[in-house]
Amino acid sequence: MDNKQCKFDRNYLEMARIWATNSYCKRRQVGALIVKDKMIISDGYNGTPSGFENICEDDEGKTKAYVLHAEANAITKVAKSGNSSLGATLYVTAAPCIECAKLIIQSGIKRVVYQDEYRVRDGIDLLERVGIEVCKL
Repeated sequence: MDNKQCKFDRNYLEMARIWATNSYCKRRQVGALIVKDKMIISDGYNGTPSGFENICEDDEGKTKAYVLHAEANAITKVAKSGNSSLGATLYVTAAPCIECAKLIIQSGIKRVVYQDEYRVRDGIDLLERVGIEVCKL
């Protein structure tokens, strides 16, 4: 990877970190950006679906089952917009889980740049298995 691409990767990942602060989740805030042709075509952060209260955890501090991950929010948002994520890069502050990895594959994203490891590696393994470029910064 050249220095210019590395600089773009670091900057977009920093923007994803800033975007994560929009999340109402207390346990962990995650942000995601989808970039194509050096343009941000979508963004997302983890949180509840539209129309739900902005409370991500139950009374015991566990994440509610219906909370959407940042990647899922960004992918569904780009689908609504009429843009195409085919060939795009996803920048996300935490490694994708297996469910988000499936969405990434189906959306045509070709590259994933992430910051923090997830508790399990199955999402990353699945992305690599299908030939999606994965880069941890």
